[in-house]
Amino acid sequence: MGNKPELLVPAGSLSELQSYLEAGADAALIGEEKYGMRMPGSFTPEEISEAVKLAHARKGKVYVSVTNIISNELLEELPHYLQRLEQAGVDGIQFGDPAVLQAVRSMNLNLKLHWNAEMTSTNYATANYWGSKGASRVVLARELNMEEITEMQPKLEIESEVQIHGMTNIYHSKRRLVNSYLTHQGRTPEPDGADLGRERGLFLVEAERPGEKFPIYEDSNGTHIMSSDDICILEDLHHLMAAGVHSFKIETLLKDVRYNTIVIRTYRKAIESYFSNPDDYEMDENWLEEIREVQDPERELSFGFFYKEQVY
Repeated sequence: MGNKPELLVPAGSLSELQSYLEAGADAALIGEEKYGMRMPGSFTPEEISEAVKLAHARKGKVYVSVTNIISNELLEELPHYLQRLEQAGVDGIQFGDPAVLQAVRSMNLNLKLHWNAEMTSTNYATANYWGSKGASRVVLARELNMEEITEMQPKLEIESEVQIHGMTNIYHSKRRLVNSYLTHQGRTPEPDGADLGRERGLFLVEAERPGEKFPIYEDSNGTHIMSSDDICILEDLHHLMAAGVHSFKIETLLKDVRYNTIVIRTYRKAIESYFSNPDDYEMDENWLEEIREVQDPERELSFGFFYKEQVY
């Protein structure tokens, strides 16, 4: 039997971090909006230091998202920022742009690197290539199906992370599309997207699928459109545990703390139950019911791409 997988959740504030660790999370992903994409809240470098102290006191880990598309302007500030993360004692950073890896190398920093290239991290050879360059983990594409994920595990030379619950990003643009739409309608655009963020609760509806709502928001990184349903792989989590996936991510974005803590507790029960006796493990229907009770009725729980053949 392999090691117990890490339960990883993004946190948007120090209080959220504390709640999620108490609920059973092993690690948190945090970040500053300038450097990290689609985080539930933005942490200053000082707050990142506080988060590390808080998590380490509870034997938890803190990873920082540095997944933004790095511009020439941002590139100049990047080494200093990464140096501050190392000084804060973070347990690793997520990156997609090789510029981040180059900056870590040039500064000779001791930071664990988790490669996250969104939908392009689809095979073990590319993951192992980034492993040879210094990455210690790959965040696997959410577009992979169950068979592709489980069959890849023995061939990976680095750790793997898989999203097991929550919404996913389906479209991103650096442009301010919501503001452009308001302007097109003759309405006054909002300054700097201030009131078009996550709190606004905006969503898109397609004419062909009137029952599906796609959350949309704007921030300093552009416009983000999210999935109309939530992944929930609780029923088949044992396949991923048996395959030896190292880290399970619960996406907390656009969900309240109560919902997220219930989801974390539920997956924690499943993980503990499986590792206490893998041979006799059975998914308890009550666990799924606990999530259904707090699930937004307009957002379906689905298997995402786990059982779909088409990848792209």
